[in-house]
Amino acid sequence: MSIYINKNTKVITQGITGKTGQFHTRMCREYANGKEAFVAGVNPKKAGEDFEGIPIFANVTEAAQATGATVSVIYVPPAGAAAAIWEAVEANLDLAICITEGIPVKDMLEVRNRMKAKEAAGGKKTLLLGPNCPGLITPDEIKIGIMPGHIHRAGRIGVVSRSGTLTYEAVAQLTEIGLGQSSAVGIGGDPINGLKHIDVMRAFNDDPDTDAVIMIGEIGGPDEAEAAEWCKANMKKPIVGFIAGVTAPAGKRMGHAGALISGGADTADAKLAIMEACGFTVTRNPSEMAKLLKALLK
Repeated sequence: MSIYINKNTKVITQGITGKTGQFHTRMCREYANGKEAFVAGVNPKKAGEDFEGIPIFANVTEAAQATGATVSVIYVPPAGAAAAIWEAVEANLDLAICITEGIPVKDMLEVRNRMKAKEAAGGKKTLLLGPNCPGLITPDEIKIGIMPGHIHRAGRIGVVSRSGTLTYEAVAQLTEIGLGQSSAVGIGGDPINGLKHIDVMRAFNDDPDTDAVIMIGEIGGPDEAEAAEWCKANMKKPIVGFIAGVTAPAGKRMGHAGALISGGADTADAKLAIMEACGFTVTRNPSEMAKLLKALLK
């Protein structure tokens, strides 16, 4: 089993005709069940055309109604990406995955507030993964995003991370020592995003086919600490934790837009201490993540 997506998921690519959308849609189609999974694209100017056999629609609602798709992946450039997220929400999809980096914070604030207002009014909740994320994958079934498929193998370890490259690092380590993954989820590094560590940890905890989890965080913000507290109270599975940015000076932004520390409980040391107090096996050395996890399974 997996969380959020599986081999039967039907996917719409928003921004399918752009260079990035074309390239990654092609790569995702070549992975596992991708040819069956990627059923529609959206570009209002090219409705009625197709991309390598995938029909292109004017908007997400039309694409979903015509194909039964419940998930979209967004490669729309930053200026239009928040509007693309809202289009997926208005179409009542189950999940929108936004890969786009560099969306203005003001745009994300606006779309998040509109999503909350829609839910408060009794409308359907559309989950958002990202923006500025690599997407997610259920190995040997489906990949939606930009991660390299070949490093993954099917198994029973969950991976969740704010960093794309560290997601791949954890996955490659697990595969190398013979441990497959149930799902690997990159939640993205922006300050205003959708699914957070706590949401993904909840999903892994509920998944009968996930035995243990690697959770990777970064400096900045309270999310990892909140997830750790939740895990302490609820999680029944072993967790290895890592926080990137141990050497980052307070007040300096490092890489991701959300990785800015004020010098309080959002430093790497503070987060690692909280995770350890909550029962995680933590490491300051990212090359040990999979090795430590394997030891916990014995």
